[in-house]
Amino acid sequence: MLDRWIDRAGLRRVVDGARERLGIDLRPHERWLRNMRFRTVLDVGANTGQFVGEARKIAPDAFIYSFEPLRDCYEALCAQQRADARFKAFHVALGDEAGEVTMHRNDYSQSSSLLPMAELHKTAFPETRHSSPEKVKVRRLDDMAAELRIERPMLLKIDVQGFEAKVIAGAGELLRQADVIIVETGVEALYEGQALFDDVYRMLYERGFRYRGNHNQLHSPHDGRVLQADAFFTPAGA
Repeated sequence: MLDRWIDRAGLRRVVDGARERLGIDLRPHERWLRNMRFRTVLDVGANTGQFVGEARKIAPDAFIYSFEPLRDCYEALCAQQRADARFKAFHVALGDEAGEVTMHRNDYSQSSSLLPMAELHKTAFPETRHSSPEKVKVRRLDDMAAELRIERPMLLKIDVQGFEAKVIAGAGELLRQADVIIVETGVEALYEGQALFDDVYRMLYERGFRYRGNHNQLHSPHDGRVLQADAFFTPAGA
């Protein structure tokens, strides 16, 4: 999920950065996650399916549900996974209320968000400056429960470019079925009005989850400060 915009001076750095930024490197946590024996994976903010492949490595028998609002990314995701009988994609964004909204579609699709991009993001990663509007449907995750066959243990991954708090707010009772949550959290605001790590931590703590660490920190290419990271949460007592 992180480090999409790595300095291109060197193939190794590009490859390593892509692994981190796209959320396709769970290797440091693979043993723990494999031992969870997930039966269901919810992939919120799927893009073109980068996380699906990694999820299959740690949960080969799980049913994976992906949620992606951008039409071309959704179509690429479906095409990529068409042979997987234990996969289903929904062409929708998730939030705290249902409706239709305008998404800020970035030329770099993984930087697209329901929130406007902050100047810090544009300054740090100038190649992401340009975006265009795209109408998308939004639903609450809790309202979709009847369309999902949830078997536990369940892994919930949320990577929605600053909209994470809204997804959590709309998850309702379904959130309580999560055995592990991996959520992208901002340390600095890369999108206008986004909830930062402290906000997400507080929301999940109040809902009975505890912080278990993070990985894939994204650093500013200018001064090296941490901008965001993927955080792990599990139910209290787990």
